[in-house]
Amino acid sequence: MTAIGSEQTVESLRWRKSSRSSAGGPECVEIALVRSGAAVRDSKNADGARLEFGGAGWDTFLAAAKTGSLSAD
Repeated sequence: MTAIGSEQTVESLRWRKSSRSSAGGPECVEIALVRSGAAVRDSKNADGARLEFGGAGWDTFLAAAKTGSLSAD
């Protein structure tokens, strides 16, 4: 995983709700694009854990999400 970087702190990120999130349902995530990639968090727990991806990792994550290759297992 990559760190967000010294030029941006978690508090300064501009988070937006994913277009695939349900309106008020259990599957709600937010993303923040950063110079080095992206960060993802649960919109119901903004202070909780988050995933951070470098550019190539973000591309791989998006491709897997679009094809349904991700699982909770």
